[in-house]
Amino acid sequence: MAYVITRLCTDCLDLGCVDVCPVECIYRLVDEPSDLLPNMLYIHPTECINCGACEPECPFEAIYEDVELPAARFDDARVNGLCEERPSAFEVARVPLDEHGRMIHKPNPDEAAVAANKRRWGLEG
Repeated sequence: MAYVITRLCTDCLDLGCVDVCPVECIYRLVDEPSDLLPNMLYIHPTECINCGACEPECPFEAIYEDVELPAARFDDARVNGLCEERPSAFEVARVPLDEHGRMIHKPNPDEAAVAANKRRWGLEG
């Protein structure tokens, strides 16, 4: 089993999940984004140790355990697997740091933004 980052992460790339991942199994796309490879974060399916640390850190509620994926997002498990199938298109995601070595946080979305993003990707919001 593994966790899956769904397309709800598209263009968000919050990176809070990266900060708490104990095995550095969250990747970012280095190739040009496309329909097949959206601009989002990806969890490597065989590197993930299923610890669940990433899930509560996602402000867009985009991370699910694979067995809990909503039906509308089943395909996202395959999309995450692309970081294993096409390793040259990805690199391990790193948290950006400021000049003092502190993590640079993006502001969290409000409830309305989270709900709108869920509707955008076929989930109730």
